[in-house]
Amino acid sequence: MEEPEAAQNRLLRTLAEALEAETGDAFFCSLVQSLAEALHVEYAFVSELTRGGTHFRSLAFWASGRLGENFEVPLAGTPCEAVLRGEAAAYPDHLQQLFPEDAGLVDWGVNGYVGVPMVQRGGRVIGHFAVLSERPLLDGGRVLDVMRIFAARAVAEIERARAEKALRDSERQLRDLYEEAPIAYVYEGSDSRFLSANRAAQKLLGLRPDEVRGTLGRSLVASTPETQRRVAEALAAIQRGEERSGIELELRRKDDGQPIWVQWWSKPDLDGLHTRTMLVDITDRVLAEQERNRLQQQNLYLREEIKSEYNFEEIVGQSAALQKVLKDVDRVAATDASVLIIGETGTGKELVARAIHARSPRKDKPLIKVNCAALHPGLVESELFGHEKGAFTGATERRIGRFELAHAGTLFLDEVGEIPPEIQVKLLRVLQEREFERAGGSTTIRVDVRVIAATNRDLARAIADGKFRQDLFYRLNVFPVRIPPLRERKGDLRLLVPYLVDRYAKRIGRRVTHVSAATLERLASYDWPGNVRELENVIERAVILSSGPELEVGSDVLRGVAPWAPAQAPTAAVGSGLEPPLGASGSLDDIERRHIVDTLRATAWRVEGSGGAAERLGVNPSTLRSRMKKLGISRSRDAAS
Repeated sequence: MEEPEAAQNRLLRTLAEALEAETGDAFFCSLVQSLAEALHVEYAFVSELTRGGTHFRSLAFWASGRLGENFEVPLAGTPCEAVLRGEAAAYPDHLQQLFPEDAGLVDWGVNGYVGVPMVQRGGRVIGHFAVLSERPLLDGGRVLDVMRIFAARAVAEIERARAEKALRDSERQLRDLYEEAPIAYVYEGSDSRFLSANRAAQKLLGLRPDEVRGTLGRSLVASTPETQRRVAEALAAIQRGEERSGIELELRRKDDGQPIWVQWWSKPDLDGLHTRTMLVDITDRVLAEQERNRLQQQNLYLREEIKSEYNFEEIVGQSAALQKVLKDVDRVAATDASVLIIGETGTGKELVARAIHARSPRKDKPLIKVNCAALHPGLVESELFGHEKGAFTGATERRIGRFELAHAGTLFLDEVGEIPPEIQVKLLRVLQEREFERAGGSTTIRVDVRVIAATNRDLARAIADGKFRQDLFYRLNVFPVRIPPLRERKGDLRLLVPYLVDRYAKRIGRRVTHVSAATLERLASYDWPGNVRELENVIERAVILSSGPELEVGSDVLRGVAPWAPAQAPTAAVGSGLEPPLGASGSLDDIERRHIVDTLRATAWRVEGSGGAAERLGVNPSTLRSRMKKLGISRSRDAAS
């Protein structure tokens, strides 16, 4: 029979081999199996406390020759209760009688029990070892000694396993934070070669996951000298172990080459070989600044253009009719009163509006123009008042309307008579209360805008026909300015013609020094239904066709626009196929209709393009189509037979 000391040494050796061979779950499984076999017991388990110390759960459980399924049970009323309070316990026999409330003892059929606590430094019990036998455990003291020796090792293993789990959890959380962070992070070598990049960085830089490792960050930098210089200086500093922060760079995405702008922070590791980089996307801000600068420059350019092309002094003429207009401009410019400019097409209504703005206290603020006749009826509200995102189909973003753009400045509503009746109500409110809401919005927007309107329509007739609101007319017509047609100030031709000849000759590069008397007589005999705009077009064509220093306007230049006199309607040119235009007895709309039809016939009904009717008339093609629709002009009805 084996001596007790030899048996104990064999047991210690067996357990030591088991402890050295395994870690983690395998360690505990090997331990309980070895304990059960060495002590010749049917059951052995190792546990940890759970639920605040009211329960315990097995980490490994050996039962009748095999590893059993782990269990969790309440602590109270079990032989383990004293052990998990920090005391070793041995119950050699009569176990079921000692703990009658523990039904598991009956199920297992055990009679003896030995348990030792597993205690951390500081005295905290975290679990215990226990063996149970169907026979009495008469040598419980020896078993206790053996189990105490290995309890400390088990505690260390549990702490190691918990530390590893905490480390894995921490690494997973950090990895998730790194990968899912909204800011772009890159881990790279000090030579800027990428080792890893999170999803935000991949998206920002246009990189596929398989492209990240090995990508050279410098290759994504824009080739501008300033950007390259900044990167070279920053990389040199990083290689010296210095941090770099807040450097603004222009980059190029790898996938499509599109420019992006970032702020760059980089912190080198202690080894000096790697650096952690953060990139913040500032593209929207940079583009907004660029757009703002562009608009500021454009605004300055437009102001200079107005001064050079449309200033007050270049309204040319000395006739009494024109002088009255200029006096009216002088009187009203200094006020904030609404102005209604009335005149036929081509008389220079926009020029007068610009002159009023340029001589007003608002001259340093924008003059925003809206051609109401050129807008689709469904878009007038959006153009004037703006709209919110989703206000209607196609409204994919918020739009700022012309009233907001003109805040503190002047809004020029050209062809105001074309505004649809439903929008006239909203326009009236702005004029009365200086506030409105964007289409699809509920926020009230207050504006300080001076309104100048212009029309070539008979608004009195439009009011009578129910197409224009009378109260809106009164609001617009605070100070009316009527611009006389060119036929009422023909004396100004002797100033206008040389002025226009000089302008177009310089623009085209021709040397035209004077105008023949015959040309002036021919121009004076024509009554210019297209007014100054038509005169400009005729002079420009004549300058182009002139071969010498003297301007001549022949019948070929005025082709398709036969002159008419107030007292009589002349016969159409032979072979022209044109009906004679209406005489003085015709209404303004009749005269305009006849002139447009004649011009369309002369251009074979071509509205736009070089030599088209819109170009000849000096109007935008969309404006011409709007006038054609208003006047009921169509090729099928008005084409020459």
